[in-house]
Amino acid sequence: MEHSLFVGIDVAKERLDVHLRPTGETFSIGHDEAGLVALTERLVPCAPAIVVLEATGGYEVTVAAALASARLPIAVVNPRQIRDFARATGQLAKTDALDARVIALFAEAVRPGARPLPDAQAQVLGEFVARRRQLVDMLGAETNRRRLVRDPQLQRRIATHIRWLERALRDLETDLHDTIRSSPVWREAEDLLRSVPGIGPVTAFTLIADLPELGRLTRRKIAALVGVAPFNRDSGTLRGRRMVTGGRAPVRRVLYMATITAIRRNPPIAAFYQRLRAAGRPAKVALTAAMRKLLTILNAIPSRSPLMAIRLTRKTVAHNPKVAGSNPAPATTASR
Repeated sequence: MEHSLFVGIDVAKERLDVHLRPTGETFSIGHDEAGLVALTERLVPCAPAIVVLEATGGYEVTVAAALASARLPIAVVNPRQIRDFARATGQLAKTDALDARVIALFAEAVRPGARPLPDAQAQVLGEFVARRRQLVDMLGAETNRRRLVRDPQLQRRIATHIRWLERALRDLETDLHDTIRSSPVWREAEDLLRSVPGIGPVTAFTLIADLPELGRLTRRKIAALVGVAPFNRDSGTLRGRRMVTGGRAPVRRVLYMATITAIRRNPPIAAFYQRLRAAGRPAKVALTAAMRKLLTILNAIPSRSPLMAIRLTRKTVAHNPKVAGSNPAPATTASR
């Protein structure tokens, strides 16, 4: 009887620990060019059902790219999922080898779907957007520090640093804009996204870079992915309050600011928000619902663009033939 093989890889800066299930085979290999070549040569003949890695702050990128180039199915998962799974199975000790084993067990039990990796151009765009967030965070931190410092010399130094950060932010936004406009698909995506009242350049850049699934998932799945879908908290006769949790915080952050503008400038969103408030919903609940409605509208936008629709269909069919027959919801329905 043939058994599927599941591979868990714990990624460190200098070493990769690998565990295979259900065979129990383990080995370690260097995290360098020679090690990646040896890893792919060893895994390709095994034809694993899925290779799972944790997202480890960027160290996993080269490993995932090397394995994906060898046409191995890859899933890069949230480390919190792995730790929760480990606790659920009673695995409290933590070493690199044990982590690889837990990741392999997670792959075997949960069987996460293989996810397409962004191409080189998309990775560059993601780095630009991430760097912009870092600059904005540093700028806010330095501005707060300046308010607390009393020494005039320190105030001048902080002010100089703030001016440098502001200049760096302007230069980065120019590079980000040029990168977006250099791609016909991204250029059209930005124009379509910004056609929605409330969506500005920062929101459009972030959605293009950090939410490539936009237009490829159902409205419920995209809401859960961003973290604006309410989840039940029921037990027996108890009906708890629905709450949103998880999701992609950077996307949710810019979507929140876009919704603040949309409830003033976007008539359908404004009417929806006011209707919820008039029904007695708290402001935060109504705002979260408005975020979800705005996201639904944005998720339907690719259907308006033949160029984007062709691109999304090709990518989706290439990575998941099962969804080849699915169609995105029409924008007119979502915006009602």
